[in-house]
Amino acid sequence: MHIPFQPSQGATLGVEMELEVVDGRTRQLHGAASEILDVLGRGRPGGAHPKAKHELLESTVEIITGICSTVAEARADLEVTLAELRAETDRRGLELLCSGTHPFSTWDEQKISPDPRYHRLIEEMQWPARRLQIFGIHVHVGVRSGERAVAIANALASYIPHFLAVSASSPFWMGGDTGLASTRSKVFEALPTAGIPYQMDGWAEFERFMTTLISARAISSIREVWWDIRPHPDFGTVELRICDGTPTMSEVAAVAATSQCLVEWMNGVYDREGSLPVSAAWIVRENKWRAARHGVDAQIIVDDEGHLVPLRDAVADLVVRLGPVAARLGCEAELGDLLVMVERPSYVRQREVVSNGGTLVDVVDSLVAELRSDHPWTPPGGPHHQH
Repeated sequence: MHIPFQPSQGATLGVEMELEVVDGRTRQLHGAASEILDVLGRGRPGGAHPKAKHELLESTVEIITGICSTVAEARADLEVTLAELRAETDRRGLELLCSGTHPFSTWDEQKISPDPRYHRLIEEMQWPARRLQIFGIHVHVGVRSGERAVAIANALASYIPHFLAVSASSPFWMGGDTGLASTRSKVFEALPTAGIPYQMDGWAEFERFMTTLISARAISSIREVWWDIRPHPDFGTVELRICDGTPTMSEVAAVAATSQCLVEWMNGVYDREGSLPVSAAWIVRENKWRAARHGVDAQIIVDDEGHLVPLRDAVADLVVRLGPVAARLGCEAELGDLLVMVERPSYVRQREVVSNGGTLVDVVDSLVAELRSDHPWTPPGGPHHQH
């Protein structure tokens, strides 16, 4: 099967943000997406808002950007839609937040969105799909060809731990602390076509593999391959789907900047050398686990001999390496915010709420406040750094 790739000119950017809708009184997830999206879609083509969408659960609204050229433009685009959405949630006594998991709501109480595609997914996958009470940030970066998209996607797998650790925001699951930084990543991996991407030889192999999956009825369309990183032929992008939902817009922007700069940097290397370095599959898998478990305190494997580097140092090195690219793309400040994220990621802040005597309801309140204020929560007396 031929899969046409719609090339992008330049490292265009698109960002998707999955927001949790919660009851302002109980702080539980609240299934109001259909009602809110119906109102937002009034008077628009097809009765649908172009940038606010259904997700699997009725307690989730996904907001998306158009095709942007800069991180600042993408952020502004998200903020406009968020304000429209907030007008409707405020009116209903509901709140919005963005984190990898809700700290205490339970998946078996969630309603599924009306889209038949979601009901087919639940029918086919059963328990693993029913549990998908998880929320993420997805970033699309434009690339010029399918061949290039596969090469860049292969190389990006080495950076899965960097993205996962700084964005990790799901230490709690159904009322308990899991001991992980990112529970969301482990819940999502239960689906047969999610998780670590397969390494492909080129676009022809990607086409062959997708054709085989469809023939074997493993998927019905390539939209059902939910890898952490995947080429997106319709948009002409590489899509990074690794990150947990991040609670502030500045954190979303930092993740978007890192994604755009990294793809653009790899684009330059590919132009000069015709190929990109790729990590062994076992290293990618082990490093992802370490980031999910230990977050920014992980030590990641950097070569086939098993040499280790503290993840914090790897992130700092990455920011330095991408500096010139960020200067060219106009996102130096947003890239620099990655260094702020690595100091106190959301999973650390959420646990600080509890260690300061708060409940999981207080954790939800801190997340709601972070999205409203664009400031990370800090405990009375300031943060206590553990490293």
